[in-house]
Amino acid sequence: MTRVVLNIALAGALSVAALNAADAMEMRGWNIHVEDYPVSIAMESFADEIAEKTGGELTAKVFHNGVLGDQPDAIEQMRLGVIDFGEFNLGPMGQAVPEANVTSLPFIFTSVPEMYELMDGEVGEKIGEGMKARGIMPLAYYSAGARSFYNSIRPINTPADVEGMKIRVMSNDLFVKMVEAMDGNATPMAFGEVYQSIKTGVVDGAENNTPSYESTNHYEVAKYFSLTEHLIIPECLCMSLRTWDKLTEEQQKIVMDAAKASAISQREMWAEREAASLEKIEAAGTQVNTVEDKAPFQEAMAPVYDNFLKANPNLTELVNLIRDSQ
Repeated sequence: MTRVVLNIALAGALSVAALNAADAMEMRGWNIHVEDYPVSIAMESFADEIAEKTGGELTAKVFHNGVLGDQPDAIEQMRLGVIDFGEFNLGPMGQAVPEANVTSLPFIFTSVPEMYELMDGEVGEKIGEGMKARGIMPLAYYSAGARSFYNSIRPINTPADVEGMKIRVMSNDLFVKMVEAMDGNATPMAFGEVYQSIKTGVVDGAENNTPSYESTNHYEVAKYFSLTEHLIIPECLCMSLRTWDKLTEEQQKIVMDAAKASAISQREMWAEREAASLEKIEAAGTQVNTVEDKAPFQEAMAPVYDNFLKANPNLTELVNLIRDSQ
């Protein structure tokens, strides 16, 4: 009789264990960056906190280096629930979520702290509403820093300093028009070609964030780095709405809290990385200048904004919300 009771108890325990295992969910996450990048480290901490706080009911595996596909494809897979979560730049996100395109407008944010304040508030909520309408649940906004101009000719302090310069830009009509609005010559090209192109005079300069300028050794061929911070495009740690809707309210709170904590950590790590890169390029002889007055640049962008809002009149309110908050 005792053996029968023990067998029944054991069978019950095994059934509960099997049920718990069946109820457990492992989520797959997309990340374009290498494993030691600030974004990657923050995403791993996000995954660890979810597993710890849910007692293993939810686990998350982050796939780094873009192994689950390129960014536009991964965004679409997340919308369909094939990928559960990911960390995406709002530039490419604009293809699926038009509201995200406003963050690609040059000088729309005047500083990184301002971007944090607005994206953590009403502006981020408005863009988030657009994401949710298209199957994406925004969790937290990460930093990709600020993009600034660098070149081999002279420091840039005013829009007039860009006149006549051949500047490499990303393949985006907004960025081409940005340089043209300052009477420069925009040259879209692959990022891997920039170093040699500056060295041989095919272009005079380019634009990017400080860690990219430093890590690619572009400071060797373009010694003037001007902190214009003309593009401050946030990134989003997001989840498929299909995955989000499968979670209990308690699990949703755990996921959201873990995302917010990871964003704080990522922003801090990014700031440290930027400071280290700035120190390195200055030690190497780069002439760094800070553009304190961005108003002339913002005024020069009037045609860019006019064309954008003419093509996207429904985004006028969102653009004005950002401008009125400054």
